[in-house]
Formats: sequence, C-alpha cells, structure tokens
Amino acid sequence: MIWNIVSDSSCDLRTSDFVSESVRFQLVPLKIQVGEREFVDNDALSVPEMLSAMSQESSAASSACPSPGDFAKAFEAGDCSVCFTISGNLSGTYNAAVMAREMVLEEHPEKKICVIDSRATAGAMALLIRKTQALVEANPDVDFEELCNMLRIYQASLRTCFTLESFDNLIKNGRMRPLVGTLLHSLGIHVTAVATPQGTIQVVGKARGEQKTYQALAKIMAESKDCTGAEVVISHCENATGAQKLKEQILANLPVKSVDILSCRGLTSFYAMEKGLIIGY
Repeated sequence: MIWNIVSDSSCDLRTSDFVSESVRFQLVPLKIQVGEREFVDNDALSVPEMLSAMSQESSAASSACPSPGDFAKAFEAGDCSVCFTISGNLSGTYNAAVMAREMVLEEHPEKKICVIDSRATAGAMALLIRKTQALVEANPDVDFEELCNMLRIYQASLRTCFTLESFDNLIKNGRMRPLVGTLLHSLGIHVTAVATPQGTIQVVGKARGEQKTYQALAKIMAESKDCTGAEVVISHCENATGAQKLKEQILANLPVKSVDILSCRGLTSFYAMEKGLIIGY
C-alpha cells in the first residue's frame, strides 16, 4: 500500500525536508503573477527575486491556485492520499483539491482520498503533514477513516497568528490606504493578526518595535489555547534573525515542546511580505 501526503505549496516545507521510507510527500505549487511575470511556487523559486519584482511592479500582484488536474496527478500516485490545503476562505485551492478527489475516485474507486482544509497556512499545515507522517509510520495499517478523523481533530486544535512589517502588497491590493501604510512603517509599528476558526484573517492589535511585537505574539498564543507541550513552527519571510528572537521569546514565556523555524515559500511570502512572521502552533 502506497501512502501519499499531498499539500499545496503554502505549507512552507520543501520536498527535501521530508524523509520517509513508507510515506510519499508531494507538493502541488500555487503561482504568483507579478506584472507580466509568473512565479511558480516550486522548490526552485527564488523568493528574494519574487519580492524584488513585486516591489518594482506598480500594479498589484496576484496568486493562482493549482488546477484540479494538478491535484489529480498527485492523488493517482498513491493508494491512500491525505491532502492539506491553505484555508478555503483565502484561496480556491481547497475546492480544486475536492474536485480532483471526485475526478480520481470516478476512475479509481478503490483509492482512498481525504482532503482537509487547514483553515490556515504555513506552520499549521507543516504540523498537519508531520502528524500524518508520524501516525502512518507508527501504524502503516491504520484505518484510513480513523486516521482522517484524528487529523481533523488535530486541525481543529491548531492556531495561527502572524505579524506584518511591510504593507506594500495590502496597499497595492486596495486593502490599506497608502497614508496609513506609510505611517505604520515610519513609526515602526507591526500589525498582529490571527487566523479565525473559520480560516479568515482578523487583525487583533499593533505593536511598536520588534521586542514588543514578539511579546504580543507570545501573549496571543497563551490566550488562544493551553500551549503546554505544543509544537510550534515559525515561518519567516527573509527574516531569520527575527524568527530566532521570536523563538527565544516563545521558549521563555510558554511551556511549549519545541519551536522550529522555516523559510516562507512563494505563496506565504506573497501574503507576509519581507520580514513577516507566521506562527503555527
């Protein structure tokens, strides 16, 4: 039996990050359109090059979800496939994966395919992928429906928060007035926000300066759930130093089990912009 974990590229994992003798891992890339240039969010993408192009382009950049056919190819490669997508309230990726599931099962009814909306992105998806790998490797004969139910329960327990320092993309997309964005940036103010249980984005506050921002994020985490023994994944957009400082703040303030750091891939860089930090826990 071939176990197959499928994810869109907003999980921030690279294929080289995944090592397993019994489970396959497949990434289905999203695309980012910047002016006349298209950036495919695969392992070869240069995030700095994409961010530079976005900075130089006067018009708003946009993202495009994978097609159902892209997901179908991934599902066809396994006997049992578990797929995770970015929040369905942020992208059409979840719907594309569901359509692909129906397409594949119509031709291959013997296959088992589960599609789970992460209602988040980045670290929360990485945690779901790692959980799936651990469960399957611990028991390769695990009941498929039982596994999917365990993963849905785990997904509901996860939380996501983040902070932005650059507002150029929000301004170009008409979601923030230029004067407001310029003022926030000049004052060194960072926006803090969370992903709601429905998978939408809610701004919860502003913090001035890096240290106060890290403290605010740790407070958000503590207030959102009991973090005792929690695994944490920080995704950073060209901000390894900030991610390390945030990691130290979390370890000092919260009784978490571990804190891992990942570099944002293309899609999460499109949302977070330079120096943005996304925390899944």
